[in-house]
This record gives sequence, structure tokens and C-alpha cells, in this order.
Amino acid sequence: MLSRILLVLIALIFTMSMAWAAGPLENVKTTVDEVVRIVADKNLKKNGTKRRQILKDAIGSIFDYPEMAKRSLGKHWNGRTAAEKKHFSELFATLLENSYAAKIESYNNEKIVYIKEYLEDDEHAVVKSKVVTANRDEFTLDYHLSKQSGKWMVYDVVIEGVSLVSNYRSQFNKSITASGYDKLVKKLQSKSDEIKAP
Repeated sequence: MLSRILLVLIALIFTMSMAWAAGPLENVKTTVDEVVRIVADKNLKKNGTKRRQILKDAIGSIFDYPEMAKRSLGKHWNGRTAAEKKHFSELFATLLENSYAAKIESYNNEKIVYIKEYLEDDEHAVVKSKVVTANRDEFTLDYHLSKQSGKWMVYDVVIEGVSLVSNYRSQFNKSITASGYDKLVKKLQSKSDEIKAP
């Protein structure tokens, strides 16, 4: 239950797609409100395929997949060719898009409290928030964003002090160390094919 709630909330932040002129916190709040509206839309509930695509489009518009892929692959990124980097980023994007779109659909009116935003410099910001469940349990969520062509894009989410990027980097490094880069890509490709299958 706890992991489901946390994943739902992570998903919400990755759907920021509007209000670019505003600050990071306002962008987060505006978009989360919109995502909740989409999930609650009774007409869209009747068409799960359409709703999933709308959610995936929103996620894709704000999620900085190449940067996330680069950070998640860590030390193994620089040794890749341009084609390999592009392919890995695409596989990573498909994995996250569908994973978090699925979690968003199980959103259950958890309360999100926005605490503050702060700029680390002109190009990087953090939005700090917490989530309050119906049982009044609280979880901290820090959203890390960077400006890409004037737009605030999410490149990491830290939940209760645990970085999403660091978590993936640990998993990927373990897989590459044990079986090699090609084996990791094969696993991600297999998951991607399953997701895209009709």
C-alpha cells in the first residue's frame, strides 16, 4: 500500500506540462491538479486507452528522459555510442511512461502539501512537498528540475531521502556488472515490446 501511494505521487510530478512561465512550484501544482482532473474525468474513465494516452503524453512533455537515462546509467553512459544513448533513452522513457501512467490511474485523493521551492542556480530548482494519506501518514517528496530551453523539466524525485535516479543507477549498475550492458538493454527491450504489444 505504501509503495503504491509513493509511486502514484511520483507519477504525478512527472506529468507537469503547462504554465511554463511560472515558477517551478506553481508548475508542479498546476499540472498535478490537471492530472487529478484527468483521472477523475468520468468520460475518460469509460475509455481507458484514451485516458492512458493522454496521461502518457502529459508525462512525456515534462519528463527529461535523456537526462534521466544518462544519470541512471551513471558511469556506463560515457562509453556508449550516440546511437546506443538514443536507444537506451527511448527504452527508459517507455518503461517510465507506462509504469507511472499505470500508477496515476490508482490515485486515491491523497493530499499533497507544497512546502517551498528554491533555486539552486538559474538553471536548477527543487520543489519540496509532502504527501498526507487518509491515515495522516506523511511522506516527503523533493522534485528536482532543470531548465531546458526555458522550460522546467523534472530529472529526479527524492522520496523520504531516496533518489529515484540513484535507485535506478544502482539496479542498472548491478545488472551491467553481472551480465553486461547488452543484457540490460535486452531486458529493457523485452519490457518495451510487451508494453507496445496490442
